[in-house]
Amino acid sequence: MTEGLRPAAPACGPFAYVTLVTNADFALGAKALVRSLQVTATPAEICVLHTGGVGAAALAPLADLGARLVEIDLLPTSDAFNAAHARDRIHGLAPFTKGEKPAFHTPLDNFCKLRLWQLDYERVVFLDADTLVLRNIDRLFHYPEFCAAPNVYESLGDFHRMNSGVFTARPNPETFYRMLARLDAPGAFWRRTDQSFLQEFFPDWHGLPVFDNMLQYVWFNLPDLWSWADIRVLHFQYEKPWQDHAKADRLRPLIELWRAHERGEDIPDPATLPGPAA
Repeated sequence: MTEGLRPAAPACGPFAYVTLVTNADFALGAKALVRSLQVTATPAEICVLHTGGVGAAALAPLADLGARLVEIDLLPTSDAFNAAHARDRIHGLAPFTKGEKPAFHTPLDNFCKLRLWQLDYERVVFLDADTLVLRNIDRLFHYPEFCAAPNVYESLGDFHRMNSGVFTARPNPETFYRMLARLDAPGAFWRRTDQSFLQEFFPDWHGLPVFDNMLQYVWFNLPDLWSWADIRVLHFQYEKPWQDHAKADRLRPLIELWRAHERGEDIPDPATLPGPAA
């Protein structure tokens, strides 16, 4: 295994769904994600990258569900890079006026997902730990690198920006080291952290349908776009479904769906759920 990665077990097959867990909150999110993937009956391995900031108790449910755990080091970025991407500076330069980032969000941790290019798989589909997979998406393993959906949650103007909560990748150490060189170049600043970086690194990124990464704010901002019958991945951007937050009442049906997956029982067929207009 490449330097900076310590797997708990060898890989089981060439394809894997990969997520990143950097604290106990995201470990809870990953628990629901892993269960949602298992409901789709995918044969692909489910791999959880985790940093040293995640305790054994938080990781145990993921191991019990059969996920492959791979401990990773933070990226070897410079002090200047780390200072430029510190939480207070990032949030100060670009305040979140549309939603609230949770207190456990650490922007610098986002770059750790680049470690997946070091993994021992042929093809990977990355999923943020705050997503749920509602229908089988194994077709994405046969898509090229790099595919991602646009960051649509408010208007058509969102389509020019990529959202890195779901994407396709082909692990390759050479790609990883080219990324490191580009990432921490003198004076580098990535305003949207890994999303800005990946969009520049893959300027010809292939666009996935929004239904492969449906952001939760579409529920109340663009209700005509919402279609339970078509949504394959639901992404809880900003506020998380395991938190108490100001938008919880507006997002209650989505939160209840997440809770069912987290419990692992009474999981409804999404196609039977009422839409936002109801």
